Amino acid sequence: MTTQTTTPESPSTPNPGTPEGLVPIPPAIGRALATGGGALTIVSAFLAWTWTSAFPGDLTVYGYPGGLQVLVLIGGVLTTLFGLASYGVKGLGWLVPAGATSALRLAALGTFATAWYTILAITFQLGGIVNLEPGGYIVAIATLGALLGALALPFERPEPDTADPEDTPRERLVLDARNNIAVIKAAFASGTPTPARKLPAYAEILIIVAVLGLALTVFTYGIGTEYDELFLGFLLTTGFGFAAVAKAGLVSRISAITAKHRNVTLLGAFLAAAAFPFTQSDDQYATIGVYILIFATVALGLNIVVGLAGLLDLGYVAFLGVGAYTAAMVSGSPSSPFDIHLPFWLSALLGAAVAMIFGVLIGAPTLRLRGDYLAIVTLGFGEIFRIGVLNMDGTSGPDITNGSNGISSIPNLNILGFDFGQAHSFGGFTIARFANYFLLMLLITLIVVIVFRRSSDSRIGRAWIAIREDETAALAMGINGFRVKLIAFALGAALAGLAGTVQAHVTYTVTPEQYQFAHVVPPNSAFLLAAVVLGGMGTISGPLVGAALLYLIPAKLQFLGDYQLLAFGLTLVLLMRFRPEGLIPNRRRQLEFHEDAEAPTVLSKTGV
Repeated sequence: MTTQTTTPESPSTPNPGTPEGLVPIPPAIGRALATGGGALTIVSAFLAWTWTSAFPGDLTVYGYPGGLQVLVLIGGVLTTLFGLASYGVKGLGWLVPAGATSALRLAALGTFATAWYTILAITFQLGGIVNLEPGGYIVAIATLGALLGALALPFERPEPDTADPEDTPRERLVLDARNNIAVIKAAFASGTPTPARKLPAYAEILIIVAVLGLALTVFTYGIGTEYDELFLGFLLTTGFGFAAVAKAGLVSRISAITAKHRNVTLLGAFLAAAAFPFTQSDDQYATIGVYILIFATVALGLNIVVGLAGLLDLGYVAFLGVGAYTAAMVSGSPSSPFDIHLPFWLSALLGAAVAMIFGVLIGAPTLRLRGDYLAIVTLGFGEIFRIGVLNMDGTSGPDITNGSNGISSIPNLNILGFDFGQAHSFGGFTIARFANYFLLMLLITLIVVIVFRRSSDSRIGRAWIAIREDETAALAMGINGFRVKLIAFALGAALAGLAGTVQAHVTYTVTPEQYQFAHVVPPNSAFLLAAVVLGGMGTISGPLVGAALLYLIPAKLQFLGDYQLLAFGLTLVLLMRFRPEGLIPNRRRQLEFHEDAEAPTVLSKTGV
């Protein structure tokens, strides 16, 4: 076996057996070029890139970055930090537990992509390269140099295994020991930092608070991008930035901290999300926020069926429709055939109960099927529901749902005298209608998260995972597979129905077209399944992040017109190619896709 060694005293000088970089530049020069290019990129963000304010963001100001310059500035900071960490600068080792080279390469690539996208956009929109100011030339040269320098560095070992909240304390100890040994070996071999010392509990909690604050800032910035060029730059910066941080091993380290303080993380995430409406001056982006929460809550319910129990459900959006129609019928709407106006808590329970009944009725005769057969049956159920409510118009069937017109004029909620349709002021902040519903939906999302967490940690949750992994083996161990799957189906349907009761009041009208298998605007069954798979099956945060991305990206890509779904599909293909386990996977699923994710054994002169 060919060994790869580098003496600790000269980490930048590889031995003959070390893998070469993609660019034929000595690694020492490449590291200096990448780090210096990142620093020069930071400087260029404070210079003017064009002479006219006709390009969005006003990139004509000296000393104050604006628009896309801010994103390039962030990329330059990441590139510089990872470049300094590759030199072993004291204090930066905690940021790169898996090594800095791969992270530096991705950060430089992301900064280059955002900067050159901006330069090309200025050139084409304003009519030529003559519209560039000195800052534009400098950032183009700096980011290109940083990228070439980063590509000249040799490749490193894979990142360590991530912590999984499902692991037992013994499994976590074994995982930590294995990762620490691997990192120590790599430190002797390539000069990367050794594991950082254990932090006190209060420091770990402060890190969680900082991460949640950063997540709120990134989400608020992304949802509030004012023009198309800025949103595309935001996607480039966040995508490559997240990949760089993950390659550095920082995501794994933070995941271990959040798994250790799960209750603090859950509470902090809820408070950070609750602060979002207070960062908005009107309902423009709070509208998107409440729809994202509805989409995310339903996706989390589907995660029980798909992620935990391993049941492929292609008609899950029908349960959202059952809850919405149930709430609409008992909300006092003039279009409802029933002259009933129940309080919200009762209509919410009724919507969840009716959806659960439908889940049992559909699951009882079909859950003895497996795989593709079950998927086809659930797909048929989704279409049967849509066609059924479409035909209940008094002509083709009984007059219950008003057919294609749906149930309209659904009144706003009024809970204990609090009218969700009116603006309210709290401590100097005014929140309008959609912000009110955002906070209500956030509370329901919290309930669903708790249900998911308690269910996955329970005995029935372990049975779901056993069924998902190997149903035959689970049956041989005495698990009643049909009963376990039926419980998952019913619980997932109830959670979707609960979210549907809020959706009915938010949208004012429920119609059959809202609950198709595939539709340009989510939620629909295809997007819900994609949110679970893209975010990370079997996790809590995965479907929430996946749903947010799958709702936000199409909403911001409307300027592409007919090419919107093409661009969106290509994005999904690339994500599944380079991260098939999802954005935030659990360790078991990650190992299924990366069986070689174990850190390789590296021999050094010291024999470690």
